[in-house]
Amino acid sequence: MRRYIIALAAFTALPATAQTPEMALWRLDCGRIVVNDLNMFSDTLDYSGKSKELTDSCYLIRHDDSYMLWDAGLPAAMLGAENDPAQPAVPILDRLLTDQLAEIGVTADQISTIGISHNHFDHLGQAADFPQARLLIGALDWQGLQASPPSYGADPALVQPWLDAGKVEPVHGDLDIFGDGSAMMLTMPGHTAGETALLLRLPETGPVLLSGDVAHFTEQLANERVPPINFDRADSLAAMDRLRDVAASTGATIVIQHEPADIAKLPAFPDPAR
Repeated sequence: MRRYIIALAAFTALPATAQTPEMALWRLDCGRIVVNDLNMFSDTLDYSGKSKELTDSCYLIRHDDSYMLWDAGLPAAMLGAENDPAQPAVPILDRLLTDQLAEIGVTADQISTIGISHNHFDHLGQAADFPQARLLIGALDWQGLQASPPSYGADPALVQPWLDAGKVEPVHGDLDIFGDGSAMMLTMPGHTAGETALLLRLPETGPVLLSGDVAHFTEQLANERVPPINFDRADSLAAMDRLRDVAASTGATIVIQHEPADIAKLPAFPDPAR
């Protein structure tokens, strides 16, 4: 608890001398996941007989003249996949990330930073299209990618450029990404050992809190349901508490990255939030 209080003090206010950066935030379509058995998101079996289609969002952030991606969606190999009702969940990719960037005039080599909420394949999928970027990822999740065998849901091939000595920064605790309080990577372990969320302070829109996989859809967060695949149950519940507490203390809008209804909380692509 004490470390969360200390961390909260670090990002509840911008430094008095900091100049407000120019910022913009785009929501990108990085896939969808047809969940044929929704109980994969509740270890208390609350969703028996239920299904749901989740989105797989990732985000482009402009900070002055630099560009950062938050998460990298599904792998390109899943482009055009079709649902198989016999499977508990089927990931499907409809559009490539680089194609969407091209629509707004951003090239792959302009991406200087990729922040990854956690090491599962549906968040790392197209990261290797940006091998020059600095990779930010929770330190324990980076260890999970290097482990033999890798941790659950992690595919090291998706981050091969960084395993081959690319610029990677394993993140311990919270991280002020740009040094001005405008983008804070917040530690919220539970779903994975190194799970993180992202707090953005947009000059016009105000604070936005991107959830990572602290929760996957609105009802799950509201009722504090824990997926059986999560790394730690108690930490998962604590992370949900922290997500809500950070939103309350900063006035941030929570955007649950896999929740289709939360797509509308940001402008429709190609328009950004500012």
